[in-house]
Amino acid sequence: MDQEDHELLLPLVEEENICLPLPINVVSKYWNVELPMEEAIEAAKKYSGFNGSIIIEGIELAERNGLACKIINSSLSELKKIIDTGIPPIVILPGIPEITQHASIITGYDDEEKTILHYIQKGNFEGEQQEGAIPEDIFDKEWSEDGRLLILIAPIDILSSLKLENDSTDKSNRLCLISERQNILKNSSDAIKSLKQSLEISPENSTALQQLGSLMNQQSSPDCVKFYEKCLELNKRSYLTCNGLGNYYLKTNQFEKAEKYYTKAIEINPKRSAKIYKNRAYLREKQNKNPEAKEDLKNYLKYNPKASDRGIIEQAIREI
Repeated sequence: MDQEDHELLLPLVEEENICLPLPINVVSKYWNVELPMEEAIEAAKKYSGFNGSIIIEGIELAERNGLACKIINSSLSELKKIIDTGIPPIVILPGIPEITQHASIITGYDDEEKTILHYIQKGNFEGEQQEGAIPEDIFDKEWSEDGRLLILIAPIDILSSLKLENDSTDKSNRLCLISERQNILKNSSDAIKSLKQSLEISPENSTALQQLGSLMNQQSSPDCVKFYEKCLELNKRSYLTCNGLGNYYLKTNQFEKAEKYYTKAIEINPKRSAKIYKNRAYLREKQNKNPEAKEDLKNYLKYNPKASDRGIIEQAIREI
């Protein structure tokens, strides 16, 4: 098969909204479905002050306009098969520092170069689609941090004919996205209820376990530990879980345990969060590990050069 057969040509789109994330708008237009931006703008009024994207809002908007959606845990081999059927998959990947996650459209792959191709919002000077290539092994490592989540949006007949490895995870994963929305709206009891329903459907859903641990952690409940630990049994590369355990043990002054889990998170992905270095620096200083604390503060500024507390941190580095 020629390499061209492994690439999908997607429309160039710039319009997005917190309730209509760009990847969902692009994939919908790929299927010649125009999603009404005015609906997304109206829905966004509920989330004033929120800076991220509400993926479930975009999914539900696409479904109201005739498209179908599945949210599954997948694999690299299945991802390639889906691309070859002509469906552009959306994956959930780690965000840049201090952005927890982001959704990205995969437009193709190159088996010779061993790369995965991402959709880039802006076209080139000729107005053609541009793609960002990422080495396959790096992509898979990053994708695994959040359970290799995959969102498929397509016409009902096309999606229903697709045989998927983990089709049964769809309902459970959807409840995780619903829970995220409920949490953003400060409905924590409903968010917890949705995650418990998710785990009734799929007890080994690592995303639901991580999110439930996070909600328990927000309430400073020691119950968060059992959910986090169960998540790590299922996905040892869950960055958010290691970071969450570090935060919990930091709050409860268990500095050795906090350092252990922050270090695990940094080993998984050293660039995902700047704040984690500041947190680890604090507890290392408390344990009289001053050289290590100093190095952590330097890394905090490296990954967050525009930090509002830069002056204070620079002074702390000089004084340690």
